[in-house]
Amino acid sequence: MQSSVPPFSELLANTTESAVHLEMRDDYGNNPRLEAWQRGERVDWDDRESWWHPFHQTIADAVSRGVVIRRARIVSEPPSEYIRWEHYATQANVIAGEEVRWLPRSQANGFLVPANDFWLFDGKLLRIHHFAGDGKHVTDELSADDTTVSLCVTAFEEIWQRAIPHSEYTI
Repeated sequence: MQSSVPPFSELLANTTESAVHLEMRDDYGNNPRLEAWQRGERVDWDDRESWWHPFHQTIADAVSRGVVIRRARIVSEPPSEYIRWEHYATQANVIAGEEVRWLPRSQANGFLVPANDFWLFDGKLLRIHHFAGDGKHVTDELSADDTTVSLCVTAFEEIWQRAIPHSEYTI
């Protein structure tokens, strides 16, 4: 399914204050970096050129403009192999300037969470992600609906308050 949603880099380039990202899946399908990790290959964090991607530069550019970028992940425990790899690879997100926290699914009781992962830009515009059952990305949609945005803001902030900072969350 083709999406008419602008690229992430464009949405973040137009962001002036904040961007938050909520991830709730235990698997997002295969990708070359995951497969390399599964083969035992590890990143040389001192060799930034070997792992720095355009995504990281997009994040770093936004952070340098004063945009606060927060990512929260709700994860099952014990974690899936994908989440173990993602935890390892999150070092790149942190170096780029993201604040990242992890919430064990068992601690996500007592409040509602959205059905889909999303990015929220400046507390006003949602980029909602849709995935197939096998974790493959299907499409994205944009929403500026006040009710939907408000529900996502409330859920994210509750998750953020309960979640464990990346530097403290061990797998």
